[in-house]
Amino acid sequence: MTKFCRERGKTLYITLHVQPRSKKTAIVGVHGDALKVKVAAPPVDGAANEALVKYFSKFLSLPKSKIEIMQGEGSKFKVIAIVGVSESEFTSLLIKEGLLVIQIG
Repeated sequence: MTKFCRERGKTLYITLHVQPRSKKTAIVGVHGDALKVKVAAPPVDGAANEALVKYFSKFLSLPKSKIEIMQGEGSKFKVIAIVGVSESEFTSLLIKEGLLVIQIG
């Protein structure tokens, strides 16, 4: 459905483009083949990664233990794994929150 998500079993993998040191932590749209997320925390001592996991935990109403950074811990391009949310549930939530617009035609 989207270029930045792929589902394998009960795990959803999301490719992210992360921008640290922003005013607030939020999903801001799509950047190429990745979902762009601004993070308020600096990329120091894992603070931005921790803030990212905390944000997705709250956004999806899941415990932090269900969210893991799989690739790119030291990079602005990351892949996170989320257990318990399907691709359709995630994209529906993004659309509902006005964070993703699907163009038809």
